Amino acid sequence: MKRLAISSVAIATLLAGSLYAGNGTLRLITWKGYAPKALVKKFEKETGIKVKVTYSNNEEMIAKLRATRGGGFDLAQPSVDRISFVQKKFHIYHAIDYSKVNTDQITAAMVKASKKISGIDGKVYSVPFIYGTTGMIVNKKLAPEANDWSDLWNPKYAGKISYRLKRPILIGAAFGMGYNPFALYSDKAAYKKLIDKVTKKLIESKKYVKTYWTSGDTQKAVVKSGDVWVESGWDAIGWQVHDQNPNIDFICPKSGALGWIDTFAIPAKSKNIEAAYKWINFILQPKNAAYVTNQSSYMTVSKDAPKYFNDKIKTDFKRSYSQKDIDNIKWYDALPSGFAAIEAKALDKIKAAQ
Repeated sequence: MKRLAISSVAIATLLAGSLYAGNGTLRLITWKGYAPKALVKKFEKETGIKVKVTYSNNEEMIAKLRATRGGGFDLAQPSVDRISFVQKKFHIYHAIDYSKVNTDQITAAMVKASKKISGIDGKVYSVPFIYGTTGMIVNKKLAPEANDWSDLWNPKYAGKISYRLKRPILIGAAFGMGYNPFALYSDKAAYKKLIDKVTKKLIESKKYVKTYWTSGDTQKAVVKSGDVWVESGWDAIGWQVHDQNPNIDFICPKSGALGWIDTFAIPAKSKNIEAAYKWINFILQPKNAAYVTNQSSYMTVSKDAPKYFNDKIKTDFKRSYSQKDIDNIKWYDALPSGFAAIEAKALDKIKAAQ
């Protein structure tokens, strides 16, 4: 009987192991906050699929996938405007099979936008997940009049300014200077000319910058410390800091906040596409999506998730966004081929300038 019992346990263990091995692993490269541990554990329990999470950002994500021609991960989460120009040149993603996506639980307008911006020759390469804006995080007690991108080079705040040296500062600065960079996406020469003007402005004003933040954590730290009064930043980060210091908050620049959509994209060499679709549909379920928003403050595209938002999220959004602010959001469109190189050279030039 003892030998029989041991054999039964062994067989059960082997069967369980076989089932788990068949479901495999989902290798997810994503932004911090997009795959909360509680939901990862819940997904693993429900599906038997192990989730391996790598935290990254647009630039690193694209670089990793380019280097491997779409290998190393089963699911990625680039911003929607960063997909088509990379896909056209490097072919690092699979087209999305929307028949496998539960679109009934996604806001229709966001699906439409994601399809339009990441579409190439009738194929679509993304599913929307999170959206938000980049604007200003301001210490209203110490800089009560700061309200636009142009305050990032305002001598009044010399030594109290911070931003990240990535493409949003180029775009935001252009709007702060009175230009619309997105209107020049059909004219590469004109776009370069504008970026050259922005580059000159940011080099001239480097003397006013206290520091350049490099992540969500450093973005929070520099403004919380009191060393920085005015910085560019994400709405969710501004709201998180506001919880700890009510004098600090996210505001929409008067020339317009930059609207972004982060997505799901399936790398070309994904080894577990089935698991990728399972995760997409799982994380966009209203209660799960609301959990992500409640934990991170980033807004989900899940249609019915707002029913499960906590009061803080509702209050934060209402405090920062008037209808006028919402109508004035400048939504990123697909970045044309060759434009990323223009921006990269500009950022390198700003970094190198003394």
